[in-house]
Formats: sequence, structure tokens, C-alpha cells
Amino acid sequence: LWISRDRLVIVTYSRGVRWDRFFEDLEDQLASEWEAERAALDTEAERLRLSKVGLRARLEALAATAVSVEFVDGTVVSAEISGVGADWVALAPQGARAAAILAPLAGVVSIAMPHADVLRSARPATAARSPLADRLTFGYLLRDLVRRRTAVAIQLAHGRMLTGTIDRAGVDHLDIALHEPGSPRRSSEVTGHRLVPFAAVAWVRIDGGVDLL
Repeated sequence: LWISRDRLVIVTYSRGVRWDRFFEDLEDQLASEWEAERAALDTEAERLRLSKVGLRARLEALAATAVSVEFVDGTVVSAEISGVGADWVALAPQGARAAAILAPLAGVVSIAMPHADVLRSARPATAARSPLADRLTFGYLLRDLVRRRTAVAIQLAHGRMLTGTIDRAGVDHLDIALHEPGSPRRSSEVTGHRLVPFAAVAWVRIDGGVDLL
């Protein structure tokens, strides 16, 4: 009878506190392990997702974004991304209202942008891609320029520029009639003809405010 009622209450409460803390610690540990496991799974899932992302998808996420593009010929252009197709990107150069640049993705060496835009371009796409975009190849756009009889300047990968009008565009090459920039394609103005493989094209400048899409 030396244990008083008050003493008994104190002992019981003290033991209860220890068990509560034990279970709280256990719950915290399990929650921490679960969060760590989920983070590991999320990281692995993200790595797997990114392994399937192509450059075209990254560029689509950067539509209307200002970037700096370096091409295989060494040219660097500051522009906004105005369109993306199956194997090409269209650019609206800064300070050139009446010009557009069409480039095969193979002609692009690097694309500079703020880090926030780099991260944004790597996020999952929020909109479904149009099936039509897969049909809009570099050759398809060039054939549209043939139809319009649009004057162009073609920058070759080794650095030379050809100016004139594209007469024909095949599956992997184009024919260009050479003439001075700004002059119409007339027989009297044509100074020569060239067959140019698409693989040799760094980029194409299109003057006159032509809408590529």
C-alpha cells in the first residue's frame, strides 16, 4: 500500500507517453522510407520518360520562345521558334520582320536558352501532338516553296550560300536556279543551276514574309 493513487496515475501516464513516442517514431520512419522509395521510383520513371524524348518534342515545348541557335556552318541566330515539323524547325529572327529561317534538325548544332526554359522543355507534354506534324517534312515545306516560286538563300554546311529559287524538291535533295537576291526567276537572270542534297543544307532563309505553316 506504499504506492499511492497519485503515484499510480503518474506511472501509468509516463508509460503511455513512451509508447506514443515509440509508435510516432515508427510511423515517421515508415513514412520516411516510403517517401524515399517513392522518390526513387519517380526518379527512375522520369529517367525512363526522358530517355524517350526527342529534340523535336523539346522544341515544340519552346514554341514562341526566344533562343540562340548555332548551325553546322558556324552561324548563330537569335530568334523565336515559330514552328516545328517532323525533321525541321522554323525560326523568326529577331529584328528581321520579313524573313524566316527554315532549318533541318540535322543542321542544328546547339540551342542556347535560360535554364528555366531548358527545364520547361523537358516536362511532359500537356497537349497531344497533331498527326499532321509527322507528315510535314523538310522536303514537304520545300515543295511548298517551289509551288509559291519563293526566292530563298540556302546556307550550305561548309559555309557557302546559294541564292535563287527552288525549282524542284525530291525526297532527299533540291534543285535551285541561281540568281541575285531580290530579282525574279527569269531565264535572263539565272546564272546557274545546282542539285543540293538536304544533308548539305545548314539552313534556308526565306524573305518576303512567307508563312511556313
